[in-house]
Amino acid sequence: MPEPSAPRPPGNLVDRDFTASRPDQLWVADPTYVRTWSGWAYVAFVLDVYSRMIVGWQVANHMRTELPLDALETALWRQRIKKDSGLIHHSDRGSQYVSIWQSQEQTAQSA
Repeated sequence: MPEPSAPRPPGNLVDRDFTASRPDQLWVADPTYVRTWSGWAYVAFVLDVYSRMIVGWQVANHMRTELPLDALETALWRQRIKKDSGLIHHSDRGSQYVSIWQSQEQTAQSA
């Protein structure tokens, strides 16, 4: 659970409407974890709502901010997304997304 007083990205742009009329319009993401024979594996997926295809992913042995950020960067690279594309990336705004480093990254991109 993220710290309630931590700075957060702008509010929910989706308003629980998880529909898209074209590819690369709305992506949803969430990290999860899976128990394996050798320990926990942490996985982050980015899903295109229109096609329901996984467009980015990352696997790690930790649940730090780099995990979902790497999955998002992979998706942006694979799909060749440009900054002015209008893409919305929606997450649950959990601790990995609200970390100080992530918030600074979002602020730098918005400037």
